[in-house]
Parts: sequence; structure tokens; C-alpha cells
Amino acid sequence: MGDPADTNAAIWHSAEAVQAWAAEAGRQERRRKAHRQFLASLLPFAARDAFAFLDLGAGTGAGSRTLLEAYPRSTAILADFSAEMMRAGEREMQPFAGRYRYVEFDMAAGGEWPAAIPAALDAIVTSMCVHHLTDERKQSLFAEIFGHLVPGGWYLNYDPVRADDPVVEATWERAGDRADPEAAARRRHRTPLEQARWDNHVRYIIPLGQQLGYLRAAGFDGIDVYWKQLESVIYGGRRPAGEPEAPLG
Repeated sequence: MGDPADTNAAIWHSAEAVQAWAAEAGRQERRRKAHRQFLASLLPFAARDAFAFLDLGAGTGAGSRTLLEAYPRSTAILADFSAEMMRAGEREMQPFAGRYRYVEFDMAAGGEWPAAIPAALDAIVTSMCVHHLTDERKQSLFAEIFGHLVPGGWYLNYDPVRADDPVVEATWERAGDRADPEAAARRRHRTPLEQARWDNHVRYIIPLGQQLGYLRAAGFDGIDVYWKQLESVIYGGRRPAGEPEAPLG
């Protein structure tokens, strides 16, 4: 049998799928909150600094909410391609009314970014979305992100990675199951929709080193794996300070 079809776009346009995802995400966000707070602490801003950041593939805005809490004078642009996700996000983002806006953008498609996204941003973040992209698109997206940062601007990504070694992969799964005893049971009893979502979740996940190489090729410096726990990582880098901004378009 061949690989199942990539139905990722259709899944995220489905109200039923987004509702199911939101229920599961609510459970997972309890442990992800501390990871997101750590990501926020990596940005080179003081607590009262005013700056704008872009949250690509923002979904319902979990990453943006953490940054807006950490930096009370910051503002957020949340970019997503799913009307259902953005509709759900508008409800979740209400405590931050006036400090954020949604922009429709399919980051998987490539090409010119919407005019509603500023040409030069202080920071860009992604979380739990880059792994849905093909290798080619990951690489081109990182180059586009680089081009939309001010000199000294930072990009950080919170995402899963794949192990090169099956022993390591098995160890990750074993440790994850011990931390979340219900995980193994959920794997064995997925609904068809849950299985379709899982197939798309893992389809394009690649090793960490490959992604760091894409950042280097794009021109970033300060590249590091700033946090890692099993398959979950926070990595990123900055556009070199003092470098003139490249023309866009």
C-alpha cells in the first residue's frame, strides 16, 4: 500500500476536525504552556518593550496569547489559512482585543505574502505547524521569514522532530507514554478522523539537523536548539544585526 493521501488542508477547513483538534489541544496546552513561556523568554525584549510579532500558522492563538501576556505592550499579527481556526481563535483571543489581528495566509502555498503582513517585523514565531510542510517548503519559508525580519529580528519555532535512530524513536515513545499513560490507549483506538489527522501530522516531520541547515542556508545567525524534550524542540536564530534589509517583492 502507498502512503495515504495528504488531506491536511481539507482537515483544517472542517468545522468538525477543528472542534476535535481544539478539544485535544486544550488538554495538551496545559503542559505546553511552560514551553511557550520559555520561548517568550528567548526573545531579546524587556517586559515593557513595545514591538510587533507575527505568529505564522497561528491556529487559535495559543502561542500569541503567551507572548502577549509576557510582553504587555506587544502587538500580534496571527496568520492562518483556516477560516474555522480563525473563527475559534477570535473567541480565544478576546482578552487581548485591540492588540492583535488575524490575517488569512496559507503558508504552505508559498509565493508573495499578503500586504496585511508588515514587510519588516521584530520577531516571527511558529508553533506546531512547520512540521506540516514539505521539505522544500520548509526551506523556502525560512528564507521568506528571514526576509521579513528587521536586522536583529528573531525567528523561533516550537515543533516536533523525527529521530534518525529507531532506538531513539522507541525511547521517545516509551518515555512519552510513561509521562502520559493514556497516550498508548489513544494510539490503539483512533477514530478514522483521528487517524487521518495523525497521518498528516507525521507525514513531513524530519530530523532536527536538517531544519537547522535550512536556517543556516537562509542566512540566520545565533542558531541553536534552545530547548528540547524528546521529540519536542524550540529552535531558531536571528537575522544578523546591522545588516541592511533586503528588498521584498
